[in-house]
Amino acid sequence: MTGPAADPSARSPLTRAERILRDGARPRRGRPGHDQDAVLTAAVRLFNERGYEATSMGELAERLGITKSSIYHHVSSKEELLRMAVDHALDGLFEAADEVRAQQTPAIERLELLIRRSVLVLADRLEYVTLLLRVRGNTAVEQQALLRRRVFDAIVTDLVKQAQADGALRPDVDPATAARLLFGMVNSLIEWYSPARGAAEPLADTVTAIAFDGLRTRR
Repeated sequence: MTGPAADPSARSPLTRAERILRDGARPRRGRPGHDQDAVLTAAVRLFNERGYEATSMGELAERLGITKSSIYHHVSSKEELLRMAVDHALDGLFEAADEVRAQQTPAIERLELLIRRSVLVLADRLEYVTLLLRVRGNTAVEQQALLRRRVFDAIVTDLVKQAQADGALRPDVDPATAARLLFGMVNSLIEWYSPARGAAEPLADTVTAIAFDGLRTRR
């Protein structure tokens, strides 16, 4: 007399390869939202609230509700978080500059486009640009960020010079000063702008109109 039929799964346990294939189709479980982007976003907010130097990785872990060791699965150090943050802001500005360089238009139009696109970058990456504008060169990462900002400033200054040479901008204005004033206006938006105020496109139009009203030559 035979006994009860054996469970096939008991007779043929899954091999490691079969388990990997089986489990690979299942979503991995874990703490939701705690990927590298979430860690970076939380870090940027803390850096802006408390200052980079005053923020510890322990405080970041507490904000995220995870252990400090868990953070190091995503990044190697607090300085790497700072580098990723300021690079995100600067990359947006340099992408705008690359777009402008590709235009076959007069320098004044390219300069206006760069100002407008920079406002949109600031609005889209507000917390990251805010952090960028607060770095003072106290670390190697901050020094590199300041160097990239100077390169960007030089791009703007060169466009001002070209527009002056074309007769589109007043020749009695120092190009470097004009470039700093233009971006002083753009950068001041971090002090009061909020996405809750509405779309960024009308703001970009307003900044551009006001900025260039005093710089254009009178005809």
